[in-house]
Amino acid sequence: MSSENFIIFMTDQHSRNYLSCYRNPIVRTPNLDKLAKKGVIFENASTNSPICVSARACFSTGKYVHQNRCWDNAIAYDGKIPSWGHYLQKKNIDVVSIGKLHFRSENDKTGFDKQIMPMHIANGVGDVMGSIRPNLPERPQSKKFSENIGPGETEYTKYDRSISEKAIEWLEERSKSRKKNNPFLLYVSFIAPHFPLIVPNEYYDLYKNIDLPKLKKFNPELVNHPWWLAFNKSITFDKYFRDDSHRREAIISYLGLCTFVDKLIGDVLDRLEAISLQNNTNILFLSDHGENLGARGLWGKSVMYEESVGIPMILAGNSVPKGLIVKTPVSLIDVFPSILDVFNIEETAEKSGESLFEIAKNKDNKKRLVFSEYHGAGAISGAFMVRDGKYKYIHYVNFEPEFYDLETDPDELINLATNEKYSEVLKIYENELFNMIDPNIINNEALADQAQIVEQYGGVEKVLMRGGLSGTPVPGGKSTRVKSHS
Repeated sequence: MSSENFIIFMTDQHSRNYLSCYRNPIVRTPNLDKLAKKGVIFENASTNSPICVSARACFSTGKYVHQNRCWDNAIAYDGKIPSWGHYLQKKNIDVVSIGKLHFRSENDKTGFDKQIMPMHIANGVGDVMGSIRPNLPERPQSKKFSENIGPGETEYTKYDRSISEKAIEWLEERSKSRKKNNPFLLYVSFIAPHFPLIVPNEYYDLYKNIDLPKLKKFNPELVNHPWWLAFNKSITFDKYFRDDSHRREAIISYLGLCTFVDKLIGDVLDRLEAISLQNNTNILFLSDHGENLGARGLWGKSVMYEESVGIPMILAGNSVPKGLIVKTPVSLIDVFPSILDVFNIEETAEKSGESLFEIAKNKDNKKRLVFSEYHGAGAISGAFMVRDGKYKYIHYVNFEPEFYDLETDPDELINLATNEKYSEVLKIYENELFNMIDPNIINNEALADQAQIVEQYGGVEKVLMRGGLSGTPVPGGKSTRVKSHS
């Protein structure tokens, strides 16, 4: 592949269920639909961890959470493991970020020549309360989720607009500079549709009169599952909704935020075309993780169902097929080799991912396994997922697993783990997981690191008194904490 430019757009907490190019009949994402027609849609893309900081560390390093040890939202990427940005810098390729990074600090050398309006974990500390495991407190900020809903403006929507404006400004300056013919990577990272679910009026109004489909119900078999009992006592978003009308308002706001961020991305893509840079620029759109949005009574992320672990991923460029749907399962760690592929950089270290450009060119491989893990807030023990194009196996350390046939049951409503008919095939996927890792060892490593973090900040009681973080502040803003009642 010849050296070309690369622009990566990332949204936050954006389930692939909520783009029209992913066959959602309600949500409007015309700019991303247009991008998809110019390139490929990865139909089975997953995050490697359904939580912001951990997912972004995987995206940046090409390594899984148990390898980079960014277990939760208080243990962020600090640049010690080489990122794709470090590789680009060694080749004197310009690499610039605009917007949310969610690393430890702007002062860490994380592989960017310049960070424009970067968002990092609050005060370099993040959400230490999420590190209190396995004795889980109730998350006091759960109530905030249902309180901040509806039409309006927030610091986040203002920040996202500024990110789009800065990206346009950067591209215009680049097109006029003496470096205009030099290759670059521009990483543009928005917050929407991440909560608070407050959206500018014009986007809320697009959806306020629509009929929404009924929400999926939680599998009654799992109601008394110990892992889920602990999770639902800790992360209690749903209990603070007044009624289904209130839930509907939240969903409408989320849909509006999906269209809002689509417009901001479209503005950047339009300017890229106006300055004639589109022909030698590859575009990747993706999100860090998904959003449950009320399915099974769950909101936010943190679980291994497709709403939470499934992400949108669209790739376009001169060497990419047009208008293709790729069924091969992929994940965030595949971005690292893709970036090196664009810039003809050889990586000598062992890698877990594969170039998305190569995957897009080849025949679908529905047998390809992808892996995800979660060690954050609400998890009494580590949760691990392996899935291919047909089956998904979810492993909870010390507790019974879940197993789904994604072809016949894409909504993951029928847990086959208790069905003797599937015992042999379940064992195959369990073995695949244990051939990759030892979940028990990794669970213990995560708990030990998190206990150390909690002690560093004064122990459990002091951390609880300090409160849980309610969203990361925008650059220059102040963090908001909600005190625990535990």
